[in-house]
Amino acid sequence: MSPDPSVELARIRAICLALPEAAERPSHGSPGFFIAKGKFFAYFWHDHHGDGITACHVKTSGREEQAMLVEMDPDFYFVPPYLGPSGWIGMRLDQPDSDWDRIADRIATSWALVAPRRLLERDGR
Repeated sequence: MSPDPSVELARIRAICLALPEAAERPSHGSPGFFIAKGKFFAYFWHDHHGDGITACHVKTSGREEQAMLVEMDPDFYFVPPYLGPSGWIGMRLDQPDSDWDRIADRIATSWALVAPRRLLERDGR
């Protein structure tokens, strides 16, 4: 768990809000990031229900991708409570060697999964 989660939140906020039409609003007591019609693509959680983890949760293409990511790097990826059954993945932000490029890529992929076609076309995806 990060002793000062404001540092990680500021980085997540900057990554998320740099994406087209992204906005932020609280969701269940945590910062959530969404686009068109309120579709969320990322959440920032810190010590959620006392779990001792600082993390960003993002969408995946489904349970298969979720399982593959956890198997590939179980120290970084995990299945988060509540969102996990819907295919979301957690990324630990409280490790000293966090790969912020990888975190930004996963956030962008999550954004693309919920973005309307007009944004995807405008963004060249």
